[in-house]
Amino acid sequence: MSVEAISPRMLWLLSICAFASMASMRVCDAMLPALAFDFSTTAGQVARAISAFALAYGLLQLFYGPLGDRYGKVRVIGFATLACTLGNVGAAFSSNLDWLVASRIASGAAAAGIIPLTMAWIGDNVPYAGRQEVLARLLGATVFGMIAGQWVGGLVADTLGWRAAFAMLAVLFLASGLLLVSWGGQTLTQPQGHVESAVRRTGAVLAVPWARAVLAVTFVEGALAYSAIAFIPSQLHAQFDLSMPAAGGIVALYGVGGLIYSRSARMLVRRLGEANLARLGGVCMAIAFGTLAWAPSWRWALPACLIAGFGFYALHNTLQTNATQMAPAARGTAVSLFACVLFLGQSLGVLVAAWFVDRLSAAPVFAFSALGLLLLGGSFAMLMALHRRTLKES
Repeated sequence: MSVEAISPRMLWLLSICAFASMASMRVCDAMLPALAFDFSTTAGQVARAISAFALAYGLLQLFYGPLGDRYGKVRVIGFATLACTLGNVGAAFSSNLDWLVASRIASGAAAAGIIPLTMAWIGDNVPYAGRQEVLARLLGATVFGMIAGQWVGGLVADTLGWRAAFAMLAVLFLASGLLLVSWGGQTLTQPQGHVESAVRRTGAVLAVPWARAVLAVTFVEGALAYSAIAFIPSQLHAQFDLSMPAAGGIVALYGVGGLIYSRSARMLVRRLGEANLARLGGVCMAIAFGTLAWAPSWRWALPACLIAGFGFYALHNTLQTNATQMAPAARGTAVSLFACVLFLGQSLGVLVAAWFVDRLSAAPVFAFSALGLLLLGGSFAMLMALHRRTLKES
């Protein structure tokens, strides 16, 4: 199937679902102070609403890959989107922090079936020559979702209350899920072949040394990058007394940096190559998070967030590209594992970072992430060079 042969309506609707999924993931970032106030606790404690989502999102990846292969990826995405409605309704009516965390676990478990399966669907239906173009459209939708979650989440929490933000997400998930379930059955049929055991397919991916290397780097990337991102709004609020809508708006520049990367990715890959692009990503994030750690004024956060977003997607997109090819015979399972370890890393990173934020501040988290991501980008570049050398010699 060519790029032109894909239904624009279907791709648009899948992108809306991906937008909502990413907005739901990041919506709590800018409302941590409001949640801490309402539940009479600390920002580190309410950050469990972020780490719980990420943990459920990561673990459920191993479930959705085989399910999508058996029953059809679009159908599973549609029902997963509808299930997200319930999690967000539960969050909107949370009477205590434990209820909110449980609702976020449900939301993360359901959202896990949207973006990775959409990537796998694109991989199934678009030839490799045109795949980058279509994946770039999906990347744009997810980045806009992240911007909306971080900025609109803080704005709505400050004006209408944080419960309204979850209610708005519930409506979006309900509408897009109903449309996708309806349209998916009319416009797409996928022949289903024999589905191997999920354990066997996972073992086949993990048996590939290069796959293990990519997954290990992805885990560390998730732990370092997302733990820093999660606490930028609350740190700007606490240190510089910015309102949460203003802090969320500044952090939204992270997504703008990602959009800049997505528009220039083809040129950058052609001129720099994958290895240098990974190095560039590590350097950009080191500069950005280092700046946030020692910024004397909130104004320094403006270019820092923009550069951090550009750097993250430069490194992450390189990892993503390698993930789609690290085990071609089990691509669906490989992509699911990739997403799984990314968000398990995020969950662990946020939990550890919360400990430091409660006892010190977010500055040590930013500084550690800056150094770690600088080393990670350089290390992955060297691993790619070694891998290619091995392939040539074999």
